[in-house]
Amino acid sequence: MSSNTSNSNHPSYLAHHFKNMDQQTSAGKLGMWVFMGQEILFFSGLFCALGYVRYLYPDMVAQSQAFMDWRLGGINSIILLVSSLTMSLCVRSVRINQVQVATRYLLATMACGLMFLVIKGFEWGMHFHEGLYPGRYYNPSPEVHISGHTAHIYFGLYYTITGMHGLHIVVGLGLMLWMLVRLKRKEFNHEHYVAIENTSLFWHLVDIVWIFLYPLIYLAK
Repeated sequence: MSSNTSNSNHPSYLAHHFKNMDQQTSAGKLGMWVFMGQEILFFSGLFCALGYVRYLYPDMVAQSQAFMDWRLGGINSIILLVSSLTMSLCVRSVRINQVQVATRYLLATMACGLMFLVIKGFEWGMHFHEGLYPGRYYNPSPEVHISGHTAHIYFGLYYTITGMHGLHIVVGLGLMLWMLVRLKRKEFNHEHYVAIENTSLFWHLVDIVWIFLYPLIYLAK
């Protein structure tokens, strides 16, 4: 009898160094928010660099942005917004013990992430075809007309920012794949969900970064 009481008070997913699930959940969330703060600082530095290049070479940046397809960027924005919704619904489903529903929402989120990468890869392919490579590899085709000799700076920064964002998409998909495995193992419930919620927070961060990135690269002239 005492053994059963002990097991009910200390579930298997409660780490030994925490007093209860509330403490463990709070610690997990705090760690994730600290990590997200670092990520925001990282992308803020890249945004500042983009703003500085725009300040130094406004005409070059405006001409370079003419080769950005705002429609593809807009489609990717919609895809990420939808993925944030499905990820939030996944967390909600876990918290009310609807694991099968959560699995479907998680798969939908992963599908959105893959679509984003495919579209972005297609867009990069278009730029490569035009010779718009970064840095010293910049070699525009004859139909590309950008005045000055600094466009390679902008495209170097463009590939750096969008590449890092794409890398975060890949990391997010990897995390979701692991969460999918754990959902199949029925490891989550209304009390134990912080891992999948933290994955959701990371994915929302990826979405928020793109919301700022899209107008800066595709719309601002």
